[in-house]
Amino acid sequence: MSAIPVTVIGLGPMGQAMVRLLLAAGHPVTVWNRTPSRAEGVVADGARLAASPADAVAAGDLVILSLTDYQAMWDILGDATAALAGRTLVNLSSDTPDKTRDAAAWARSHSASFVAGGVMVPPHMLGTDLAYVYYSGDVAAFDAHRATLAHLGEPRFLGDDPARAQLMYQAHLDVFLTTLSGFVHATALVGSAGITAEEFLPEVMRLFHAIPDMIAEDGVAALGARIDAGEHPGEVGNSVMMGATADHIEAASRSAGIDLTLPRAVQAHYHRAISDGHGAEAWTRIIDGIRAPR
Repeated sequence: MSAIPVTVIGLGPMGQAMVRLLLAAGHPVTVWNRTPSRAEGVVADGARLAASPADAVAAGDLVILSLTDYQAMWDILGDATAALAGRTLVNLSSDTPDKTRDAAAWARSHSASFVAGGVMVPPHMLGTDLAYVYYSGDVAAFDAHRATLAHLGEPRFLGDDPARAQLMYQAHLDVFLTTLSGFVHATALVGSAGITAEEFLPEVMRLFHAIPDMIAEDGVAALGARIDAGEHPGEVGNSVMMGATADHIEAASRSAGIDLTLPRAVQAHYHRAISDGHGAEAWTRIIDGIRAPR
């Protein structure tokens, strides 16, 4: 059985990496990009450059979109809707859950199937054992193309609501970007005493790797189950204790003359939990204030 034809629209580093993996797996791949010169490398590797978005869509049973946001999809495919019927659109772009649901409805209105996705690794890690991608949306369409999508990374399907993959992707990046800001803020803090980044970062990575064991002796799944159940036992790491630490970090940052935005945001989470009467409960209780900000 021959490999299905795939179209990839959007040829940034991620799109180019996907094209090369699909070509290596034996799929005929058609590409389109608003800047045609970006297609030169993958065309040299065997992809076909379509003359227009409509031509690109018509060439593939599976159409993968790797764009800046969902508006780019509408801008590019707005004049190609006649070609969408019977195709499966897999949009791996980043945007809000509302726009993701709107995109699914838009695709259905043109007789296309829609699957949203979030790629959880950078381009150079696609196709490796560490690569995984969250998907949600049209179940039958996902099942039909699971094997093809698996060439990019392990497919993890989250259900028929297309927004679920989008939110899982955004939530991962929430942790990632906050962690990066924490790394840089902490580097600036120790730098005020002459400790270099070269010296500090290997040290703090030891803490980073230990976090799962530090926050959940019985495993992170059990910790998650307690949060879901609204249970926040505070025998270790209660909100008063963690809040005091947050106060010390804010004070140390103020003394060092560095930016206070991040430590004050963290501090505010614990102050809210304490003011709501949850000081004796675990640090996880701060989720209440995050869910229902004042």
